[in-house]
Amino acid sequence: MSTAISSIRNLGPAIEAAFARAGVTSAEDLRALGTDAAYARLLAHGVRPHFIAYYVLEMALQGRPWNDCKGAEKDALRARFDALKARHGAKPDGFEAMLNRIGVVPADRMQP
Repeated sequence: MSTAISSIRNLGPAIEAAFARAGVTSAEDLRALGTDAAYARLLAHGVRPHFIAYYVLEMALQGRPWNDCKGAEKDALRARFDALKARHGAKPDGFEAMLNRIGVVPADRMQP
């Protein structure tokens, strides 16, 4: 028996549908993959990278509230996210690129 991805705290029908398109169809499969491998599948299937979605997934797989990620932990997750995007050739979307230009994202994390 498999459990719906949306049964995991913080994950709803939209992310469940995105994972289904990427071939991840159960909470058990998602947990087995872990955050980085699962998010890489989303990127490979055309999902635009979004840091908040990434860290919500990380918090969900840890059983924590989505907004529990702060400080150094959030900084470390951002570094992992940026590396994951770079490995998969994902470019920042227009909004993220604009935030980068105005300095919301530190210059050392900006992408061309």
